[in-house]
Amino acid sequence: MFLRRMNADMVSPDQALPGRPIAMPVADRHEVLGTPLKGPFPEGLQVAVFGMGCFWGAERLFWTLPGVYTTSAGYAGGITKNPTYEETCSGRTGHAEVVQVVYDPSKINYEDLLKVFWENHDPTQGMRQGNDVGTQYRSAIYTTTDEQRTIAESSRDAFQPIVTRAGKGEITTEIAPLGSYYFAEDYHQQYAASSSNVCSPTGCGLRLDVNYPG
Repeated sequence: MFLRRMNADMVSPDQALPGRPIAMPVADRHEVLGTPLKGPFPEGLQVAVFGMGCFWGAERLFWTLPGVYTTSAGYAGGITKNPTYEETCSGRTGHAEVVQVVYDPSKINYEDLLKVFWENHDPTQGMRQGNDVGTQYRSAIYTTTDEQRTIAESSRDAFQPIVTRAGKGEITTEIAPLGSYYFAEDYHQQYAASSSNVCSPTGCGLRLDVNYPG
């Protein structure tokens, strides 16, 4: 069993766990939406990836949105290939807990997803989210297109004055191109679909009522 890494230091490549060549097995279908968890996805759909702390409650936020085709819990932003949950919690993978959102841009746009992202967690806490401490809980946006990155950076800049007026600090959200996305274990997928599994992101209580530049 790996001990949780309770500090804010990112692991270096030479200290990262090696992982494994075999991907994590997951169910074929989304428990709530009934759509495939894995691609290839229907033509015209796009993929967004967000880290908001614990991925259980964050995933539920996105699967309830109209225009979202499927969601999954996973790991991204780090070094270790096909990590386990225990490895990710050790802080020795470099990965964040993330949610992959596959959506239809003709029904919901990337800006709408970003609004949900910013308003439902605290993006100023660095390597933590509420009582969950560690690099795996960092706020992150991993983009899959150049356009997504431009929009994400503009939305961050638009949200910062709102955060500042609320008495909070600088936004620490990592914005970077998505490298590899690794599915989390099957028991993490749609975890919050069960009424007995109560988990919500730590919202900062701020509304993003702004127009995106560009």
